[in-house]
Amino acid sequence: MTLAELKEIAKKGGVVGAGGAGFPSYAKMTDKADTVILNCVECEPLLKLHRQLLALHASEIVEMLNLVRESLNAAEAVIGIKSEYKETIDALKGVMDKYDKVRIHELRAAYPMGDEVVLIYEVTGRVISPGGLPIDENVVVFNVETMYNMYRAAFEEKSVSDKLVSIVGEIDSPKTLRLPLGMKVKDAVMAAGKVTTDKPAYLMGGPMMGRIGSENTVITKTTNAIIILPEDHKLIRSADKDIGNEKRRASSACCQCRTCTDLCSRHALGHPIEPHRIMRAVANNDASDLSVFVNAMYCSGCGICEKYACPQGLSPKTIIQEFKAALRKGGVKMEKTAPGSVSGGREERKVPVHRLSHRLGLGVYDREAPIDDECKGASMVKIPLSQHIGKPAEARVNAGDRVKKGQLIAEAAEGLSVNIHSSIDGVVTAVTDSEITIKGN
Repeated sequence: MTLAELKEIAKKGGVVGAGGAGFPSYAKMTDKADTVILNCVECEPLLKLHRQLLALHASEIVEMLNLVRESLNAAEAVIGIKSEYKETIDALKGVMDKYDKVRIHELRAAYPMGDEVVLIYEVTGRVISPGGLPIDENVVVFNVETMYNMYRAAFEEKSVSDKLVSIVGEIDSPKTLRLPLGMKVKDAVMAAGKVTTDKPAYLMGGPMMGRIGSENTVITKTTNAIIILPEDHKLIRSADKDIGNEKRRASSACCQCRTCTDLCSRHALGHPIEPHRIMRAVANNDASDLSVFVNAMYCSGCGICEKYACPQGLSPKTIIQEFKAALRKGGVKMEKTAPGSVSGGREERKVPVHRLSHRLGLGVYDREAPIDDECKGASMVKIPLSQHIGKPAEARVNAGDRVKKGQLIAEAAEGLSVNIHSSIDGVVTAVTDSEITIKGN
């Protein structure tokens, strides 16, 4: 398969990064890459679907990974996976003998190992420059579900119309379910089991980088998990912070211990992000060195500084993200710079996932969540036209149209964009600039 053919399949099939920001996969594909990395690290606590999917479909996913490597003319493909995922590694070893240019690289269970900048260093020893991209070091990274979606698009002619989601936390039977895009959280949770708390709150995605949702939040191409927690759980209570209060707390309590910076995974790779200096500048209302604030642009948002490192329970990430948003609004762009030296103490400062889980109050929820790979039905879906980085897709159906699952309902806009497809059989009941509503048969 040629590179052009592969890119067209991914674009038409609506394949995007299934769990991150939803970067269109075709836009990553280039013959400049010499290494293709499959990310099966799943570094946030309670997330399970990638290891489960890879164990279940190892043959298909490795076949597609090798095909992507060949199409990009890359020298090798590497599967980055936690060494504790024994069942998945065994499944991989059962199919790897056919692929002499695909290898497994086992990794520690540390957070944020799934950050592609961190993963690339672990697998290749190459440092992505601050503000740079993986392809600058001749690397492309795809996660497991993205690769499986490419397999389905290339070999089964199936577009992306559903999503695997781990439904965990306060539920009697945690599961990983395949759900139609646009399904409401309320319906997804009912398909999994019974909620076991009287006042549930819903964390969409991982506990470190996820966001608070509601019963009416819908499943998208980047939804990895629904974590159900009591509304008084500390992760829920800490989600809605008053930035003014957090700045005042920094002024009164930050002791400049540097733990936030010492444990920062990007700082350890020589990136110029120093949370303790930002906190000091905020605490003293000191804007004499603007580089301190500009360097906030290099923060990955992993949350270690705020949810794990700070002994005072302060909020470096929240403050840094406010600065990042203000800089972007002001037209400031993140410039590519040369990295500093990799920290000599980096290995000792990795955050163990099991310790992070208990620090977050999630240890009690770390239970099996068996995968069900058959897509569930839905009586109604609201499918967003923007489930990816880039321009929203443009609707190609009208209210009253009858559609089939997998049918094109919104076409990729000019520029960076991908197609959107119906996730159920039914009738289109509403079309807006942001979503298409379909009532099931």
